[in-house]
Amino acid sequence: MHSLADMRKRKQAVLTETALLAKRETLSIDRETVLLLVDVQEGFKDPKWGRRNNPWAEANIAQLLYTWRVRGRPIIHVQHVSQEHASVFAPQSPGIALQEFARPANGELLIQKRVNSAFIGTELDSSLKERGVTTLVIVGFTTDHCVSSTARMAGNLGYRTIVVADSTATFERRCVDNTPVGPEIIHQIHLLSLEGEFAEVLDADTVLGLSEKE
Repeated sequence: MHSLADMRKRKQAVLTETALLAKRETLSIDRETVLLLVDVQEGFKDPKWGRRNNPWAEANIAQLLYTWRVRGRPIIHVQHVSQEHASVFAPQSPGIALQEFARPANGELLIQKRVNSAFIGTELDSSLKERGVTTLVIVGFTTDHCVSSTARMAGNLGYRTIVVADSTATFERRCVDNTPVGPEIIHQIHLLSLEGEFAEVLDADTVLGLSEKE
């Protein structure tokens, strides 16, 4: 026999799923929507980062990239170039390279940045405006740093911004008292802070479905 609490939880789950389905039915993206790949680089494979969430992020990014290419939609790659010599993203470090599956092809634009946001000190905003782009789909690394910084600024600049929740990830971090905070928690908190304020947070399947509506 189910308790009243269990019944309430199930009812809430049904209501939440219904709301999500209704939201998806009203969503759309146009042909000029840019897929923005942020820092999909070899350096994030370095064990120094520690434990990571969402091991399927790269596979989801690859699927979105493939779909965008097949459908002829615009793609922009962002590469972090650190000014710190010891960084895995320093100019002479092998970690600066984009992961093989995520390297530009067929004239896709590559933008290099030195700070968290892909808009600071780069031609990203002007390139988007020249193309008449109004919507960005953001994937890459990490959820709480460069993805979040780029999404926040995109929203502030007036772009419709979609962050793909299962196509980004982050790593375990430690508080000032050295208490560890799991990457799953950090990931979810940052997505929650973006949702509705700076961006729409969707999963890869939903975005892939939207890309088929033309």
